[in-house]
Amino acid sequence: MLILDETDRNKFKKPLGKLYPFFEDALPEIISSKFLISVGDETTNNLHSKNIYPNISIIDNLIQRKIHNNKIIHNNEFNHNENVLFTKNPPGTITDELWETIDLAIKKATNDDVKQLIVVEGEEDLAVLPCIVMAPDNAVVLYGQPNEGLVFLNVFEVKKRANELLKLFKKVDNWNY
Repeated sequence: MLILDETDRNKFKKPLGKLYPFFEDALPEIISSKFLISVGDETTNNLHSKNIYPNISIIDNLIQRKIHNNKIIHNNEFNHNENVLFTKNPPGTITDELWETIDLAIKKATNDDVKQLIVVEGEEDLAVLPCIVMAPDNAVVLYGQPNEGLVFLNVFEVKKRANELLKLFKKVDNWNY
């Protein structure tokens, strides 16, 4: 498990990609994406409202740490259990379980061309980093920047930066959550 020290959290305030203050402004780029990953409930909801279904969606049923009754899981794209994966990931961490679940989702989405939904018990915010590291180079990751807008990033452009950010985490073994 990787744990982010409180003092390094400010390094994650800057968007890793292009910031769109308005979701609609990003639509042309989103629609032209070959492999799409959405991280966050609001981002995923916005995509679904435009009938855009990412290859992988990661949610935690929270928006800005407030409980959100999410309708995504009831969408027809995810009506089979094999399309919905569950994992645990406490705030400020990236668990081994989250890494493995994202890896499995990427394999299923690329090999079987089946859309995947990952439901996180805890917090999904830092899932962006494993997505960047493990996703195919042609992938696009979308996530919300709180109170600022939507971040659009091309994986191949930020893999090096994501690996640098991962070095800020402390590796902890056998931590119970």
